[in-house]
Amino acid sequence: MKENLFGKNVAELQAALQPLGVQRFRAKQVAQWMYEKGARSFAAMTNLSKALREELAASFEIVTPTARDVLVSQDGRTEKFLLAFADGTAVEAVLMRQPYGNSICISTQAGCAMGCAFCASTLHGRARDLTAAEMLGEVFFIEEKLRGEDQHVDTMVLMGSGEPLMNYENVVAFLHLVHDPAILGMSYRSITLSTSGIVPNIYRLADEGLPVSLSISLHAPEDALRSTLMPINRKYPMADVIAAGKAYGDRTKRRVTYEYILIDGVNDSDRHADELAQLLRGQLASVNLIPINPVVERHLLRPPAERIAAFEQRLAAHHIAVTVRREMGTDINAACGQLRNRHLDQEA
Repeated sequence: MKENLFGKNVAELQAALQPLGVQRFRAKQVAQWMYEKGARSFAAMTNLSKALREELAASFEIVTPTARDVLVSQDGRTEKFLLAFADGTAVEAVLMRQPYGNSICISTQAGCAMGCAFCASTLHGRARDLTAAEMLGEVFFIEEKLRGEDQHVDTMVLMGSGEPLMNYENVVAFLHLVHDPAILGMSYRSITLSTSGIVPNIYRLADEGLPVSLSISLHAPEDALRSTLMPINRKYPMADVIAAGKAYGDRTKRRVTYEYILIDGVNDSDRHADELAQLLRGQLASVNLIPINPVVERHLLRPPAERIAAFEQRLAAHHIAVTVRREMGTDINAACGQLRNRHLDQEA
């Protein structure tokens, strides 16, 4: 079986090519072809000798994900991709053309094991973790599409299917890859990692020294309700999650965002807003309110617009930095997991 070179940095490429007696500087050329020029065959690498290209093709391959399905919103600003890897496993990635640039959302696992009550990603459970190279493949699928439009990926969120901090080693390796100047050169400060609150790994991430932004899914201001919505709260209760978030902000000097899905009649009252404000008082933090994108199987509904506005105003009155997420792609089911689930159901 041939070894896939995509997802290796220059040092790793040098190590892979060394048994063939290839000069070390050739690894940088291969990296340039794969990552800067989008080459997916060694035959395209015209500054390598024909003999070397044939030798590389005999031992190695360049494998990246392929599109199994693509959905485009009516306004053309959101595109959702179902990307398939070599073993047939498929995940979702989303491109959002924002006023401030092109933002992407990628998956870190195929499916999810967290069991959150409002989420489509967890309906079929977790199939497997993604490798660092596979996550990089998601990014480059969209990056290469944008390069054809003379644009590029500006910001990235690890907020697709899966819990990034339950795939910790692969995710951290991926962050190093995407930041590597020889690969994509993306600033860590342009990356946000979203977690349901895996407390030990929030502290680990803070110690990595990578100034990525952290987004913590909270969705309730007290333990009983959060445990109903997010079973992980039974293992890592809210006080521990908030303490870890505060430690992350203190260590990295990066503002932590707390995601809060608003669900009609469940967590959207004035009392809930007051309790949330009390919980976050004094932190380097902000709240991102997300009116729920209803998932048919979950039977949870979006609050009316006036209730969303009242919740936002209540937090602001407590001097909590708050925004309401601007919705994109609702007409193409851009919420995590919905496109993948549709394909899984069709295959069943």
